[in-house]
Amino acid sequence: MKTTRRQLLAGAAALAAGSLAPATPAQEAPAAAAPPRFRLSLAAYSFRDLLPRGEKKGVMTLHDLLDKCAEWRLDAFEPTSYYFSSEETAYLHSLKAKAFRLGLAISGTAVGNNFCLPPGEDRDRQMADMKRWIGNAVEIGAPIIRVFAGSKNARADRDTAYGWAVEGLREACDYAGTRGVFLAIENHGYLTESADDVLRLLRAVDNEWFTVNLDTGNFDDDPYGNMAKLAPESLNVQVKAAVKVNGKKETADYPRIAEILRAANYRGYVALEYEEDADPMTAVPDHLAKLRAALDAV
Repeated sequence: MKTTRRQLLAGAAALAAGSLAPATPAQEAPAAAAPPRFRLSLAAYSFRDLLPRGEKKGVMTLHDLLDKCAEWRLDAFEPTSYYFSSEETAYLHSLKAKAFRLGLAISGTAVGNNFCLPPGEDRDRQMADMKRWIGNAVEIGAPIIRVFAGSKNARADRDTAYGWAVEGLREACDYAGTRGVFLAIENHGYLTESADDVLRLLRAVDNEWFTVNLDTGNFDDDPYGNMAKLAPESLNVQVKAAVKVNGKKETADYPRIAEILRAANYRGYVALEYEEDADPMTAVPDHLAKLRAALDAV
């Protein structure tokens, strides 16, 4: 049967009226989506006594540790730079390939840089190492590198060393940006003792490729207060099994750490960095289970 213009107009009017009617329960907006699941990683530093470093031969390799990460149902792995058997492209690609085959991401890596140095050969060597590892990060598919301000310099006061660190980090970040790699300053010792110190550096360097690596175990006092202050600016998090309160070691409160990260709407990787004395082959999976339970509960 042919539809008349009057029938079309009547149908349109009915639709319009329906759109103005109060929403029924079935038409109400859906509930807010659940927050994203935290993604768990493992820092190779957790197995520092078992991995090769320099002239020291290890009893396992980064490739072996990738197998363990898959066995422990992790989302990712951080192959810390100190334990690479080679920097040849083929070796770097072999790590990337194995991780991909195992369903693991490379969450990042770390470089032990020291930028608290005056202009000169030592500083140039540090910068060359940093830029080389930025290139290595690209080859293994690491989106971020944990970096440091540097070590206390007996020949310079804190303000002078701070200026050197800012200059070095700016240059490194300028290069990192050309390679698409974030550099994350870690709260680790000199010039980064507190969250305020780290945030001061973050603002001074002022580069879109410069961010924060929150290490939960490196604050000397008020660890949870410092975590809460730093978490909103962090793109990477390292969780340790212990914290320091008034300079004294205490067992880390994983549920409290998880709540801090959720409150900050943190969306990056959470890497366990186990530094205690127990055998990591047994202690690490135990701590991963506890950390996973805490993260899944918030």
